[in-house]
Amino acid sequence: MADASGAPLSPDSGHSGDHAGGGGGGGAREQDRFLPIANIGRIMRKAVPENGKIAKDAKESVQECVSEFISFITSEASDKCAREKRKTINGDDLLWAMATLGFEDYVEPLKLYLRLYREAEGDSKGSRSAEQSGKRDVLANGDPTATYGGM
Repeated sequence: MADASGAPLSPDSGHSGDHAGGGGGGGAREQDRFLPIANIGRIMRKAVPENGKIAKDAKESVQECVSEFISFITSEASDKCAREKRKTINGDDLLWAMATLGFEDYVEPLKLYLRLYREAEGDSKGSRSAEQSGKRDVLANGDPTATYGGM
């Protein structure tokens, strides 16, 4: 792969220079904020007809939006963990953040997916800590529907 000038892009550079910081070594740090453009393109191609084309600027726009969405949700989940004096964000924290931020329509399908994933992986530790987190939510909020732990 090459940029507009024909210079090859590094294997880990999934983002054009349009959004990267100017000059020097600052560009790599800015790039780290985004998901790889190749992954974005691969996912987008699944949604268009086989002979459909996706413009580079469309991929870059989706890349920016998806990365911002992930940061938005993760930041809310991180704040919750900090308030609870926990250092690890788990799937239940992300689901709680999504519901809190107005994405509640996605929570139920994702709860099911997370439960099935944990069953497939044999992850009882994550579920157990999620139940504890959920119990704290109920105690703090007094609203059992606000918890997503214990699926």
